[in-house]
Amino acid sequence: MLETDSFLHLARPLGPASIGSQPTTAPLNVIVQPQAIFAILDHSLRRNADQERVIGTLLGVRSEDGQEVEIRNCFAVGHTETQEQVEVDMDYQKQMLALHLKANPKEVLVGWYATSAELNTFSALIQNFYGGQGDGTWPYPAVHLTISTEAGKDIEARTYISAPVGVTAERAADSAAFIPVPHEIRYGEAEKSGLELISGARDDPDRTASVITDIESLENAIEEVLNMLDRVSRYVEAVIDEEAPPSSALGQFLLNTLALAPKVDPEDIERDFNNHIQDILVISYLANTIRTQIDLSNRLATAALTLGAGDGLGGGLTNGAGSTESGHRGGRGGGRGGRGDRNS
Repeated sequence: MLETDSFLHLARPLGPASIGSQPTTAPLNVIVQPQAIFAILDHSLRRNADQERVIGTLLGVRSEDGQEVEIRNCFAVGHTETQEQVEVDMDYQKQMLALHLKANPKEVLVGWYATSAELNTFSALIQNFYGGQGDGTWPYPAVHLTISTEAGKDIEARTYISAPVGVTAERAADSAAFIPVPHEIRYGEAEKSGLELISGARDDPDRTASVITDIESLENAIEEVLNMLDRVSRYVEAVIDEEAPPSSALGQFLLNTLALAPKVDPEDIERDFNNHIQDILVISYLANTIRTQIDLSNRLATAALTLGAGDGLGGGLTNGAGSTESGHRGGRGGGRGGRGDRNS
């Protein structure tokens, strides 16, 4: 196993090419999404006690030239592995692959994963199946992702493609040369917040973490930015004092980053920030008011149904209206009678 991330890419034929077709031999850059790693770790936790590793299928998207692969999704595939043989449920794999491609038509089959860093003959056999023609990734190379899940050690991920070795045709199916390729775990801002929340449970004895509020999240973000600025300032001061070796690439990066900063006075930034905070407070106040009004209305409606006040209130109104109407009619009758007496 290699201990560094510097790899030598070998351009070799990836399998027996048919006439008129040529497989892709370009080096790959593999991008792994965090949700795929979480699914693999969950599969590893639910494995049987006698299983050393579990395997599954990788789904994702591939660039037009095939040089970059992004792993977005995966699903588990049942298999049985002994010292002499390995059995993989290929029918289940094909059915699940068809369902996933119907649900996510933009994704394609990109390779397979295993929860072990070991590469053996069975790995080559499975790799040749995923990279073959028909239901495989041909003419693109199949990506093999290994996730080390040993207890008490850090999780380590590695990605490979394969090339056939010079063996006989009988041994070609279970022989392959695995070539390491660079990879990166890429996540967005929303995923970063989730990962930081999950990592906060690492030091807790109960392995639990409470969800922080928006204000606390803003406070943590500001503290993180201040820490990064302090670290950059210490590095720049060390370079100026000739205590640290200078780096032209880092200096160019800092220069480009500072050039992106808007030319705004601190007073304007403070005023805009305070206005934004006031807007947020007003929206929060209105939302709480509407929530309280809805809750109060629900409570009044529930109380009226529980006490039966609706029917009693309606009867009282009807009786009162009837009595009032009769009184008015009697009054009109009396008035008419009075006019008759005067005419007599």
